[in-house]
Amino acid sequence: MSYFENVKELVLALEYDIVHEEAETGILIINKESRGICEMILDCEDDILIMEQIIFPVKEDKPEHYKKLLQLNRSLVHGAFVLSSSEDFNIIAFRDTLQLENLDQNELEASLNALTFALVENMDDLLTISGQTEKTA
Repeated sequence: MSYFENVKELVLALEYDIVHEEAETGILIINKESRGICEMILDCEDDILIMEQIIFPVKEDKPEHYKKLLQLNRSLVHGAFVLSSSEDFNIIAFRDTLQLENLDQNELEASLNALTFALVENMDDLLTISGQTEKTA
């Protein structure tokens, strides 16, 4: 069984919805909105699974926001908040990588759960960084 097929089976066993798949490129896009996962990209690259979930676009480019994201990363169990830049804008995303060779359901579930926990535990800070609300003391 290919790595792609294995990941697909694990995702389905965890009851995530597959909204798009490209077997030839090793891409799955999954949803489980009740867990905060919406159009998360799973990319089987050689022997590594790259998991990336866009969180929000950056409205204001403030160095203190990036410093706060680095501080938030310290408390994450799996993965990290990352900055993806283009010519026009920046995007904050959650990213994690896993080895595909021995990937099992528990390992994938732990990484997916880490995103949910990161969002819940850091919601106030993330909303402030996104410009959706001002943080109160």
